[in-house]
Amino acid sequence: MSVIIGIIVFIVGGLTGFLANRYLSSSNQEQQKLAEQATQSESALVQYKLDVAQHLDSSTKLLEQMNTTCKSAMQQMEHSTKLLQQATPAPDSIPFFSRETQEQLAETVNLRHDKRNKKSKEVITEAPLDYSGNPSGLFDDSKQSVTNTG
Repeated sequence: MSVIIGIIVFIVGGLTGFLANRYLSSSNQEQQKLAEQATQSESALVQYKLDVAQHLDSSTKLLEQMNTTCKSAMQQMEHSTKLLQQATPAPDSIPFFSRETQEQLAETVNLRHDKRNKKSKEVITEAPLDYSGNPSGLFDDSKQSVTNTG
């Protein structure tokens, strides 16, 4: 009987050990899953940091290219401005009228000045019409009748 009791104790102990291992191993599996998730999260974080660093590096390169392009564009604009300033003649060098027209205008001005000089030499004996001897009475209140009595 002691052998049977030993076998029964052995079977009960085996079942207890099996069930204990099963429950303990499930918590161990959960810990393994959590550890695996933690390593995956860490690797994702490392990858994200690398992606951000790569993005910032490419952004820096693009900004440097933009800066270089802007500088070259500014230099080209300055060069173009200087060329235009050199190519544009001064306003006095190109006459507004042609030479023939300027000569005709000069003759016309001389003719007009001659007429003015002749008129200033003539003696005017009449008073201007504003100061004539026969006033119309338009601005004289005594000759006008008042139409609005009130």
